[in-house]
Amino acid sequence: MTETSDKSKARKASAEFESTMDNFARSLPSFEIPAAWREAAEKGTSQARDAYARFKAVAEAGTEITEAAMTTARDNAAVVGLKAIEATKTNADATFSFLKDLFSAKSIAEAVELQATFARRQFDAFSAQAKEFQDLTQKVMVETSKPGREAFEKMFKEAGIA
Repeated sequence: MTETSDKSKARKASAEFESTMDNFARSLPSFEIPAAWREAAEKGTSQARDAYARFKAVAEAGTEITEAAMTTARDNAAVVGLKAIEATKTNADATFSFLKDLFSAKSIAEAVELQATFARRQFDAFSAQAKEFQDLTQKVMVETSKPGREAFEKMFKEAGIA
């Protein structure tokens, strides 16, 4: 019997709630949004979507440019690193060869001659290595900046600036 009583109370409460909500809804004044406001809101929403789409496209393009530049920089850093290792090995080999010859010198005059020859060769080698590093780093900088430079050139061309 309590179960039937509880269900009856629940139905009655539900009916009272529905009645109250209906009365509340009827008591509110009719409110219509003017067509001009609705059109302005729709236009604003459309413009916001378009702006977001443009922003997203620019952000994705920027990400691609950054990824390309970083990939190029990483690859070129490896090339520069290998060139430095090669130069170090060449200089170490030359130094060890000089020391071997120096220890086998028969006189001080021969040792001074070996030292002068070694110094002249090393100066020439260092100069050549510096030139190689200069050329290589210049190439690396040009290649690393290429994706960004091309993107800016494209952007300026599309904008009619360049």
